[in-house]
Amino acid sequence: MVALILLVLVLLIVFVAIAVVIYFISTQRSLVSLDEMCKNALSQIEVQLNSRFDAVVALAKTAAKYAAHESETIIQTVQARGGNTGAGNAAADNAAAINQQSDLLGQMMGKLNVVFERYPELKADNLYLEVQEGQKQYEENVRISRMVYNDTATKMNRMVRQWPSSIVASMLHFDVKEYLTIDEEKKKAYPDLDEAFKK
Repeated sequence: MVALILLVLVLLIVFVAIAVVIYFISTQRSLVSLDEMCKNALSQIEVQLNSRFDAVVALAKTAAKYAAHESETIIQTVQARGGNTGAGNAAADNAAAINQQSDLLGQMMGKLNVVFERYPELKADNLYLEVQEGQKQYEENVRISRMVYNDTATKMNRMVRQWPSSIVASMLHFDVKEYLTIDEEKKKAYPDLDEAFKK
């Protein structure tokens, strides 16, 4: 009878140990998957932001026909950000870097908007119209990519913070992901490009 009880206890311990190992492996795989999805989403955002920077340079070059000094300053600022093409060399591999790039884009578009207001004939330029359409598409792509990143970061953060997956996350050094945010005060200060272009 004692041997049977010991056998049941040993089997129970083995079963629990196997269940813990399976849970650990499963949780680790989920954490790695979410971490990679977050990195991929940030990479997608960076690609779209780089395209937007290129579009800003194209807009500034179009504006150069009318306002060489103002547009040259904008082109130099964008290129100083990380490359001669405006595409940038430094990886935006975290939310803070992405937010910083988005802020810089907002500032550059604000400066370009001032030029466009001074030279209304710019708005009729075919190159300007094409680039402006591209700029709108890049903005939409960035918006969607930001939502994908934040959704994935939410799932990751839940796993990192909730028990018992938090134990596995802590052991494997997975951290909470920072969310991409838009500073509402800064957003209010950005020019309303749609309104400006209707004039």
